[in-house]
Amino acid sequence: MNEFQKFNLKPFLMTALDEINFKTPTPVQDKVIPLIADGKSVVGQSQTGSGKTHAFLLPIFNNIDPELNAIQAVITTPSRELAYQIYEDAKQLASASEVKIEIGNYVGGTDKKRQVEKLGHHQPAIIIGTPGRVLDLLKERALNFRQVKYMVIDEADMTLDMGFLNAVDQIAAAMPSKLQILVFSATIPQRLNVFLKKYMDHPVIEEIPTETTISPTIKNILISTKSSGKNNLIYKLLTMGEPYLALVFTNTKERADELTDYLKAQGLDVAKIHGGIQPRERKRIMKDIHRLRYQYVVATDLAARGIDIDGVSLVINDDIPTDLEFFIHRVGRTGRNGMSGTAITLYMPNEEDKVADVEKMGITFLPQQIRNNELVDTYDRDRRQTRRLSQKKLDPTMIGMVKKKKKKVKPGYKRRIRKAISEKEIRDRRMEQHQAVREAKKAKIKQSRNKRR
Repeated sequence: MNEFQKFNLKPFLMTALDEINFKTPTPVQDKVIPLIADGKSVVGQSQTGSGKTHAFLLPIFNNIDPELNAIQAVITTPSRELAYQIYEDAKQLASASEVKIEIGNYVGGTDKKRQVEKLGHHQPAIIIGTPGRVLDLLKERALNFRQVKYMVIDEADMTLDMGFLNAVDQIAAAMPSKLQILVFSATIPQRLNVFLKKYMDHPVIEEIPTETTISPTIKNILISTKSSGKNNLIYKLLTMGEPYLALVFTNTKERADELTDYLKAQGLDVAKIHGGIQPRERKRIMKDIHRLRYQYVVATDLAARGIDIDGVSLVINDDIPTDLEFFIHRVGRTGRNGMSGTAITLYMPNEEDKVADVEKMGITFLPQQIRNNELVDTYDRDRRQTRRLSQKKLDPTMIGMVKKKKKKVKPGYKRRIRKAISEKEIRDRRMEQHQAVREAKKAKIKQSRNKRR
């Protein structure tokens, strides 16, 4: 049974949810969907990856009139990547509708002139975009907000941090007075509160902790890599063992094409599924995957979330997804029904923040690397940063002594380094004490002079 039925969603939405294997609502969806359906303005404080995108998309799709040539919902998000991700989610839901639901995606770096011309002929039911581009189109009078019912501000704290709140303010000011505003944010800074009070009258505020639904039978492995060697690394990971079925997830269609071509050139029989493949061909490939015709599958998120096969033993994340909600769905393809599974996530050295965001969702990674064609444990990735911080605390003179170490070190070298550092720390403490005594004396003399006056 699909638990989303309790929200009284239209049949096409239930079909769309079944296609991507969404059966059980997340905590944020459980709390927020009924509130939005009841006409309430909502502030949802929830981390990325909690399922908030569908928490607002589902009730919006359930209540709009697709035959009305008017914009009924405006969704803003601070980055192009997030806008594209929400757009893909919205398209997937709309694809199951018998009546066409038009969705507009407007971000910086795209052809604004063409967008203005197209909007002059027809207004989409839902628009998704970055605040700057949406405001530009509004000023060009290409967008008509007279019949807007919903305004969604996604990642509101990031919107504030990136300086887009003024643009969102101007967009909101152009909306009808009777408007349902939905704000989602990981945190609620004080400056954001000013905006909320300006436009929202007694909103329902829900703070929802992120809960993951990843099976404890899944081993989450983390491997640091360089982009140039990623293809070969994935090939090694796929061929070191004998996975019953391995899924490799990529963030883009272009990357899926590139990786599939590389793996095929190495002699692997690989299936590829993404939104750029024609529906009939994709359906055929999906049937072959279910029949276990393929051992290796390369896929993008939206195309592959409907793969519901118990035998997936290995999942590889070619990259950390932009929308962390997809991380849960990727990894959840393995370790099903109590069976063990392995999920390997590749990341670049400059993506520590992304890894930390995943860990905030309750994921515990095991750092590993390939050595002699085997996966072996490696040191904690934080160790290098800790060493760097501890070295910064050393006096430049001490750092110089450490750097002078040669290949042939005389006996007692390390002991002398430790002794020198210890003596330096003692001298520094004495100097601080002397300085404190001097400051106290000065203060006492100054106080005495003031009394004499």
